[in-house]
Amino acid sequence: MSQYDVAVIGSGPGGYVAAIRCAQLGMKTAIIEKYNTLGGTCLNVGCIPSKALLDSSHHYEDAIKHFADHGIEIPGEVKINFKKMVERKASVVEQTTKGIEFLMNKNKIDVYVGMGSFKDATHIEIDGEKKQTIEAKNTIIATGSKPSSLPFITLDKERVITSTEALTLKEIPKHMVVIGGGVIGLELGQVYRRLGAEVSVVEFMDRIIPTMDAAQSKELMKAMKKQGVKFFLSHKVSAVSKKGKEVTVTATDKKDKEVIFTGDYCLVSVGRRAYTDGLGLENAGVKVTERGQVDVNDHLQTNISNIYAIGDVVRGAMLAHKASEEGSLVAEVIAGQKPHINYNLIPGVVYTWPEVASVGKTEEQLKAAKLDYKSGQFPMRALGRSRASGDTDGFIKILTDAKTDEVIGVHMVGARAADLIAEMVVAMEFRASAEDIARMSHAHPTYAEATKEAALAATGDRALHI
Repeated sequence: MSQYDVAVIGSGPGGYVAAIRCAQLGMKTAIIEKYNTLGGTCLNVGCIPSKALLDSSHHYEDAIKHFADHGIEIPGEVKINFKKMVERKASVVEQTTKGIEFLMNKNKIDVYVGMGSFKDATHIEIDGEKKQTIEAKNTIIATGSKPSSLPFITLDKERVITSTEALTLKEIPKHMVVIGGGVIGLELGQVYRRLGAEVSVVEFMDRIIPTMDAAQSKELMKAMKKQGVKFFLSHKVSAVSKKGKEVTVTATDKKDKEVIFTGDYCLVSVGRRAYTDGLGLENAGVKVTERGQVDVNDHLQTNISNIYAIGDVVRGAMLAHKASEEGSLVAEVIAGQKPHINYNLIPGVVYTWPEVASVGKTEEQLKAAKLDYKSGQFPMRALGRSRASGDTDGFIKILTDAKTDEVIGVHMVGARAADLIAEMVVAMEFRASAEDIARMSHAHPTYAEATKEAALAATGDRALHI
């Protein structure tokens, strides 16, 4: 029987990073993955393939809508080769997952393909091409999450689909009804809207991306409406049925009036749930919460001292980068170090266009906590770089402590917001004030200048270009 210092169950961004960090720290490490490719949801059916389709569809939209504005004329009709687009996405996924294989080999991590489950707290059975058991002093559970659904919805995975199937469609939908106005529904909805589908987003709450700042919700919906996406807020879905190639979604609006949506595809995007099926947690004595998540302490340690859990399978935001940070943390805890994560400063991003990014507290959270704060906001349309590229939707808003001027929240909508937010994470990790940021030189012309202008506005209406 092979023996290890650490076994990692799951090879997503949490699991593979945890394995690499354990190996770097001198521990004999194994990683167990039930599927034939490494990388988990993010690399195979999540972050990477969705961004590949977002980029491809963005190029197409630019070609048919914006190239002429730049003096670029294309003779004949611009056509979509959807099969080629999906093949490119698959190629990107393959390259990325192969990269993880390379990293496992480089760090001398043993890879087991098969379903891993606990026999007891130190033995893991792997059901793959053959059954085998390994022994591990420590185990890290990194099994991630699966798409959630609603009790009355039957997912046939052909017409009534999740994000997984939406990434491998054989055709462009005529009308895609998206249940859920969160990150995944909006990103995939935008992909297919750009490619010509009619897209209707049906959301239970009174705004899209409801966990982010309300101003971001309003701005993104305004931008996506201009792109042709239709929104139906405060609508409660009560039934989904399929007849042949037609899907019918029944909902009630805020006036309790029944509304019927018909399309050829329905994307069910109502969140994700922790995935612990088949892990045999009961054999190891590991406790789970009422929500089905693995119960952990502040060191991400379960009630069984040598078993840890990270990422989507535990509490907190279901974000790939959060899982990776937790993977490193657990490896270092096992090695006897004292790492930390500031969960308040893990950024959240929506990869639509315009992009949406946040870090820290929202304005609604500050109001609810009755904290005295200042707000500074700068519109992207006032920026030279935005006008040059034609990306004028959005804004940057900086929230500061009214007494100390420390930045406590930043919320962006605009071109490259996903990259711009990193500057604010760094600033907030070092507890910068709005004045600090306002005094820093930002290259001209860049999108990042909007950050400086918003900081100037937060220090007392000092923005220079509005």
